[in-house]
Amino acid sequence: MPIKIPNDLPAREILRNEHVFVMDEDMAFKQDIRPLKIAIMNLMPTKVVTETQLMRMLSNTPLQIDITLLHPGTYESKNAPAGHMEAFYKTFDDIKDTNFDGLIITGAPVENLDFEDVKYWNELCRLMKWSKEHVTTTLHICWAAQAGMYYHYDVPKVDLDKKLFGVYPHYVLNRRTRLLRGFDDVFYVPHSRYTGTKLEDVLKVPDLDVLAMSDRAGLCICASHDRRQIYMTGHLEYDRDTLKLEYLRDRDKGLDTAIPENYFPDNDPSKKPYHQWRSHAYLLYANWLNYYVYQATPYDLAEINGEFKPERKGE
Repeated sequence: MPIKIPNDLPAREILRNEHVFVMDEDMAFKQDIRPLKIAIMNLMPTKVVTETQLMRMLSNTPLQIDITLLHPGTYESKNAPAGHMEAFYKTFDDIKDTNFDGLIITGAPVENLDFEDVKYWNELCRLMKWSKEHVTTTLHICWAAQAGMYYHYDVPKVDLDKKLFGVYPHYVLNRRTRLLRGFDDVFYVPHSRYTGTKLEDVLKVPDLDVLAMSDRAGLCICASHDRRQIYMTGHLEYDRDTLKLEYLRDRDKGLDTAIPENYFPDNDPSKKPYHQWRSHAYLLYANWLNYYVYQATPYDLAEINGEFKPERKGE
């Protein structure tokens, strides 16, 4: 949350030059407070697990959050109980005339398909197009990050030689960005995917800023200059045992999936996995909610019109 200080206090400019977010008296006086409306398009087959993980991340804030869960209306989930979907989920058509402060689009186990071959691709494109006029800022995760960059900027995904599977060290490229404010020099992110995005393809897009990278996992986080579109190729929301359960599932299916890298002590699956990313996961979601949702969204959601002007572009 921001610090409110007097307009003429000398510390104000010092802190701003250090990229500390401060709110002067004029800004604080005009600020209205209400619950934030966040929509989650949950494309994962494990609906309950994924929604729990994301809500855990979003709960680490003093702000009140109003969650709307979405699923593709053009595809019937085979793993979630029908009663659960009917009771708690809506489709895009249900909310298309509504504005939201924020939107999260999850990953999906369809990365080996061409985007156009995904059964709900057209519906997802409608959602992403709609988000530009009806949502203050959108966070795309894993496959959704690839899908979002492809839809908005025509950035292709590429097949990897083998599954990228494990927990990898990352580093921040832009210390000014508020999304990664408070991050250590090195932070860890879980990855689980067969496809990736080439850095050179992202650098060709003038509107995209690369924010975080990994020598092993490659591109991790990038965003549009105005931060309305944020893309994260990893899974900071994952629980301690998510990669373990995925590894055991693949092994039981007879798949030749390697042990997740940098995950089990001594590379021994019988040991309790390290949980090296939890603090940065909470921090990233708190930063997203504070700087790009709460501080940027209008009090009256009817005023969202596709224009979004952060206080300092690129932060």
